[in-house]
Amino acid sequence: MTTNTEDSSCLPLQEKIIHHNKTARAIEFVILSLLVSMLVYRVVFFRDQNHYLPWLLALVCESWFTFQWILCICIKWNQCFTKTYPERLLKRTSKFEFPAVDIFVTTADPIFDYPTYKLSLYLSDDACSPLTFYSLVETTKFAQRWVPFCNKYNIQVRAPFRYFTSKSTVLQDDSLEFQREWKTIKNEYGDLCKKIELAAQRPFTCGRKSDFAVFCDVDRSDHPAIIKVISEDTDLPHVIYISREKNPKYHHHHKAGAMNVLARVSGVMTNAPLMLNVDCDMYANNPQAFLHAMCMLLDYKNDQDCGFIQFPQTFYDSLKDDPFGNQLHNYYYILNGVAALQGVFYMGTNCFHRRKVLYGLSPNNKKITENVRYEDLHEFFGNSLEFRESAARILSGSNPKTKDEKSPSGFIEAAIHVAGCSYEDGTRWGKKVGWLYGSASEDVLTAIDIHGRGWRSAYCSPDPDAFLGCVPSTYPSAMIQQKRWSSGLFEALILALKGNLWFRQALAYYWLCLWAVRSIVELFYAFLPAYCIITGSHFLPKVNERAFVIPVGLFVIYNIYVLWEFKRLGASLRMWWNLQRMGRVTPITAWLFGFLSVIAKLVGLSKTVFEVTQKENKLSDSDGDTDSDSDDKNVARFTYDKSPIITPGVVVLLVNMTAVVNVVLRLLMVDCSEIWMHVLGLGVGEMFCSVWVILCFWEFFKGLFGNGKYGIPFSVMWKSGFLAFSFVLLCKRYF
Repeated sequence: MTTNTEDSSCLPLQEKIIHHNKTARAIEFVILSLLVSMLVYRVVFFRDQNHYLPWLLALVCESWFTFQWILCICIKWNQCFTKTYPERLLKRTSKFEFPAVDIFVTTADPIFDYPTYKLSLYLSDDACSPLTFYSLVETTKFAQRWVPFCNKYNIQVRAPFRYFTSKSTVLQDDSLEFQREWKTIKNEYGDLCKKIELAAQRPFTCGRKSDFAVFCDVDRSDHPAIIKVISEDTDLPHVIYISREKNPKYHHHHKAGAMNVLARVSGVMTNAPLMLNVDCDMYANNPQAFLHAMCMLLDYKNDQDCGFIQFPQTFYDSLKDDPFGNQLHNYYYILNGVAALQGVFYMGTNCFHRRKVLYGLSPNNKKITENVRYEDLHEFFGNSLEFRESAARILSGSNPKTKDEKSPSGFIEAAIHVAGCSYEDGTRWGKKVGWLYGSASEDVLTAIDIHGRGWRSAYCSPDPDAFLGCVPSTYPSAMIQQKRWSSGLFEALILALKGNLWFRQALAYYWLCLWAVRSIVELFYAFLPAYCIITGSHFLPKVNERAFVIPVGLFVIYNIYVLWEFKRLGASLRMWWNLQRMGRVTPITAWLFGFLSVIAKLVGLSKTVFEVTQKENKLSDSDGDTDSDSDDKNVARFTYDKSPIITPGVVVLLVNMTAVVNVVLRLLMVDCSEIWMHVLGLGVGEMFCSVWVILCFWEFFKGLFGNGKYGIPFSVMWKSGFLAFSFVLLCKRYF
């Protein structure tokens, strides 16, 4: 949609660009035809097999792969990109007309090209740490100097730990005034870092008049709610510290529970119609992020077309070529495909929500009359009169601000009330209102509910990226993250895949939530070639059969296609290989344990445990400088601990190594002139597959001989060795 007029009021604030990807579609259908041909071959020749087990197992696994591929084709059919024009927004809309935004975050430095009086920052501290509170207070003091500096000189990199690095210096061409202020601000930032580091090494004073008195002798799992207003009525956004009440008698529901407390506290204090949630490891990389979001929110004729706006989850200082496969590069086309449907998934961070949507409103009931009875809202929102009044204002579409326009500090008592453990008893919080409970992936569970009510979502990907976060920099932490994702997604599938989802949107959620189930298929398929070699059976066509071209063509075309897709994104050949091998490793290790944890929960053997991913921040020291660890040749090496997560991967490696050694020993016992005949008899396809599996698990192979943290612990090796030996013995003796 374009126009030649210079009147900015006639130009759109956003434009959707649809790419039909005809070349990709054609290749995907070729791959699908090969998958279907393989299934037909297995059904037709099933009766001709001497060993039914591997043939039947291959049929089941390949049926699953075909189903997954069909889902991918449906999801990726069209690619949708949204281009926003914040400069048109600024010409068309007064800043006084911008909607207010409540920011939910666990660490703070939000500096945007947005009116500060429209912003309120709520920091949630589930650890009830005086150090976190102290850090927020000192950071807010520093922000009073940092914000004017950024605005004065139009600084684009507004996270000081990224702006002040060892490589950042003032230029001779810069004005003397800028050079003086730059050095002053950098020194002040260095002092801030040193203050926080020093505070971490000593106890806080707990006198009656001390700001830290409420933290004295506090049990982090059993304490009253602590809410402190750090900044209000200044040139900065309102800054509020929150540590919700904890009590062992009440389930705190992990992150979802914390987000719901933030929603209620902010509803009482500021009640902005929009909410932005950002994880603790994210920072604002694009100061115009809010303006890009407003281009989408204000340009829709019907606000029900956009229940939430999701920004991409991208990372800073990520490891070169993504050795652990956790930077989400391989989901780029999937996400843009989903964006062309009912809307992209909610990713748990970098997301603008409409408050009324999280309060349970549906598009077909977008306005409730002004005559809402507050008593009728008790079942949904709880017994706080102040919060019910604010919720009624949001739901009715009237002025969302609190009734008497008091500053946030005037609502401390009401905010503490709604942050209590028992507040949600007898209400719809976590069931129909707010972030939903029951899954470690509360983001996807909540998004399914929002889309199921008929809302759409939007995907905004500006340049530069709006937000950047840190990614796990060690293999064990990456596996913990992958395990939590797979288990949470599987729980979300079991709990909530229902409602008014579009058919293809439902398929997209199936593709996402079935990661854990895929682990079983991947595990069986990884054992299959070794099993056939050990037992002398086959699961692939022989070389002298015409059908042999089907698996060969499938393997070659699929890998070239994926490489082509990555090249379109500017990825390297090594990254392609890393993601290919981790596509085999991760399901067999982390996703498998995610699947088992959910099954154990369903049968009552365990409860869901929310495992926090350790993301090592290598970036800042007391001077705000960046170290050079990212250049260390060892930083991308696999490290291992005693976690059982890697055990299935080691077993798969050992079994396939045994199969290959078995083949080599057999060939050494025959005459050279007869080797080729024996190779054909043993199965070329099966041998190639076993070698391919070993290559995919090559890092585990190196771990068998590594030292220290780079070596697989002996306890894991002997357990894996016992399981691998038992599998081989079972195959030889009984099959």
